Amino acid sequence: MTAPRTFAIKSFGCQMNVYDGERMAELLGAEGMTPVAAGADADVVVLNTCHIREKAAEKAYSEVGRLRREDGTRPVIALAGCVAQAEGAEAKRRSKAIDVVVGPQAYHRLPQLLREVEAGARPVDTDLPTLDKFAALPRRRRVGVSAFLSVQEGCDKFCTYCVVPYTRGAEVSRPIGDLLDEAAQLVEGGTRELTLLGQNVNAWEDGSETLATLICRLAPLPGLERIRYTTSHPINMGDDLIAAHAEVPELMPYLHLPVQAGSDRILKAMNRHHTAADYLAVLAKVRAANPAIALSGDFIVGFPGETEEDFAATLRLVEQVGYASAFTFKYSPRPGTPAATMDDQVPEAVKDERLQRLQALVMEQSRAFNASKVGTQTRILIDRVGRKPGQMIGKSPWLQSVFVDTDAKIGDMIDVRLTAALPNSLAGELIAPGSKQAA
Repeated sequence: MTAPRTFAIKSFGCQMNVYDGERMAELLGAEGMTPVAAGADADVVVLNTCHIREKAAEKAYSEVGRLRREDGTRPVIALAGCVAQAEGAEAKRRSKAIDVVVGPQAYHRLPQLLREVEAGARPVDTDLPTLDKFAALPRRRRVGVSAFLSVQEGCDKFCTYCVVPYTRGAEVSRPIGDLLDEAAQLVEGGTRELTLLGQNVNAWEDGSETLATLICRLAPLPGLERIRYTTSHPINMGDDLIAAHAEVPELMPYLHLPVQAGSDRILKAMNRHHTAADYLAVLAKVRAANPAIALSGDFIVGFPGETEEDFAATLRLVEQVGYASAFTFKYSPRPGTPAATMDDQVPEAVKDERLQRLQALVMEQSRAFNASKVGTQTRILIDRVGRKPGQMIGKSPWLQSVFVDTDAKIGDMIDVRLTAALPNSLAGELIAPGSKQAA
């Protein structure tokens, strides 16, 4: 076959996959390949998959089937990400259309694997080397005014519902020098907001350095306006990180801290290593450090054995916290995880009904949080163009989208007065520099 010249990458699932997709695009770009929007028209299509949902593998194979062109041909197809890690060589047996199988810790070898395809092979690489890929990746280029920076990968927590320890490997932290270099490259390229990523990002460490000290080292970078981090675990929420929310202006007043359930019995069955009281104590410290912080969380309803009383405990916790936003999910079995074989699996109809009740409560809280911001002034980072003429969309410190009529450009920081609360966003009006409102 001839050498491929164009590529498309389709990433599913978490923000880590988005980051990995960006890095794979940089790898292929360094090989002289050009990105195209339409997957079926590309010479190479990378399906960067997520295994966090039920039947993730089946959905991945369905995506493979959609890539056949009208004339019967197809692009070179690389199955990447966590489904690739979980399926391994089985992926090739299940679909003859898959040319490359590459796991999330081996994608730095993607160009070499594509060369093996040119030679007639169908390679599989699902090794889990410790951070080898970062040394092999090219220098960062500009990816936008907001960018992800992967600081930690893998997980040692072994929650009973989760496949991450099996698909991403053990917890490992990247060296601080490498992170400062990569961050500097991004900021020099125009990035103004960095989101530090990890499966357990607040477990990051390098000797005596912690995530809090990393944030303090990043904050002075000229041109860097904002820092965020996700996703955290309650047991790794150290006092120095909590203090950073009061002491580092660049660290945004937003914390995503998953709890998953409000029942201690269910938390123990999930192997979460904390109780509901532990979680609430952490949030109390965070709010004492920064009363303006917006809180976000993750919840799983219908975990095996969950009773109505257990679910009621989750609702009580949500009512006590008052979230600005939250992600809510029905429990779905992940093959190979302990929870998948537990007794007392909850019927789907019960899970559906509980999810609806939880989502209604979360939406009520989210709307109340947004409404509380109406009439206040804040700074937003313009990151995209709105649908209406003259409209731009920016990101608030609390992570909502803010719609505003302005001639500001993408990458600008502007002062606005928030005028209306929408279901999942805010509207604002520009405060002119030098006005009494801006003073």
